[in-house]
Amino acid sequence: MSTAVAAVDEKVPLRRLAPLALQHVLAMAAAPVSTVFLTATALHLSPARTASLLSAVLVLCGAGSLLQSLGVWKVGARLPFVMLPGGAAAALFLQIAADHGPAVATGSVFLAALLLLAVVPLYARIVRLFPPLVMGVTVLLIGIAMVRVAAQLVTGPTGRARPESVVLAGLTVAVTLAAYLLLRGVWRQSAVLIGMTAGTVIAVTTGLGSFGPAAGSGFALPELFPYGTPRFDLLAALPLLVFSLTTLAEITGQTVLNSESSGREAAPGRDVPKVARADAVMSLFAGAWGTSLMVTSSENIGISRLTGVRSRYVTAAAGVLLVAVGLLSPVSRAVAGIPPAVVGGSALVVYALIAVLGVQMLARSDLAQQGQSMIAALALAVGLLPVVAPQLYAGFPSWVRTVLGSGVVAGTLTAVVLHGVFAAAGRGSGPGSSAGTDSARASKAAAEG
Repeated sequence: MSTAVAAVDEKVPLRRLAPLALQHVLAMAAAPVSTVFLTATALHLSPARTASLLSAVLVLCGAGSLLQSLGVWKVGARLPFVMLPGGAAAALFLQIAADHGPAVATGSVFLAALLLLAVVPLYARIVRLFPPLVMGVTVLLIGIAMVRVAAQLVTGPTGRARPESVVLAGLTVAVTLAAYLLLRGVWRQSAVLIGMTAGTVIAVTTGLGSFGPAAGSGFALPELFPYGTPRFDLLAALPLLVFSLTTLAEITGQTVLNSESSGREAAPGRDVPKVARADAVMSLFAGAWGTSLMVTSSENIGISRLTGVRSRYVTAAAGVLLVAVGLLSPVSRAVAGIPPAVVGGSALVVYALIAVLGVQMLARSDLAQQGQSMIAALALAVGLLPVVAPQLYAGFPSWVRTVLGSGVVAGTLTAVVLHGVFAAAGRGSGPGSSAGTDSARASKAAAEG
């Protein structure tokens, strides 16, 4: 008598495995490419260094997807997950690099990853600090910060964009929107990648920009510690430390959503720590290779629903493809030649969607309650102050500027504190306080969108 195999554990024949895995790679490729270019432009990296960073990120995405899909001991949930560079984490990484240098930003990644590993045993207590209300404020502020940084790809270091760059970025956004409206399935999920490709073609054919791949060929290993020896500064690392704690709430939502979609009974207490450990382990490698925290994503769930195949071996195969592409130097060096304005247009779409996800989370927090709306209003005010008045804290000590000068950190801490105060007072603690359930719903809405 044969035992039925769960859909998540189904082994797919090789002839079907390769095309299914390729679809997952296409659906997720825009995130690592846009994040790397955002980082390279902000840190003024050469084309060769940009290509090396892209190789590193693709290898990390592949290895992380393998780890989450197959699992090793208590690391990896054995669910059909893929791993991506955290767009929100990248914004915080660049903010720290701008204020304190990339070596400090690298040290901050190590500290944040180690903190995540350390708090996993306290998961149930930590996650209560970040209900959907707090997460909504955090994600919205991160999205706003990312849009601001992405705009610098179009304007350049002077802050004053050439008309050609604005037109090229606008055309890239227009093609992305057209692809999203007209295409379906995996191609629709690849709209950002299609927009980036079309934008590059437009740049070359019209003279609005140029395409200059980095020199080199063959296979290449990512560069270790590209910004020099990491430096550790707890205050400077605070934005990423706070973010690493907030990811526990989001990981809960992602894990519940993925479990339900793959037909496995959701067990956050069992699976969330495994997902968090895998994120932390891959983030340690990310710090060594010059990028920010890696995060597990549920954006591939749409592909699983489209194909009807929910096997974790498909995402594992996608991981193998990503590692291979990352080590294939000509691919990353060619991608390194994409015009910055094209990447800027694509990044504006990607990171504006992060802000919208924050709005969706806030909408699920029952803002009709006076306490909830007051918490959100004050937290957003504190978080937006450094954006609209960058010199507001210029006269304060450096530690104050580090904490309050980061809109994400200031807004998140304000939301956490106010949520605790209102909860202690017995107000604003009604619907919307369930971190796991509402976070799962928010993630599900994002995946379906």
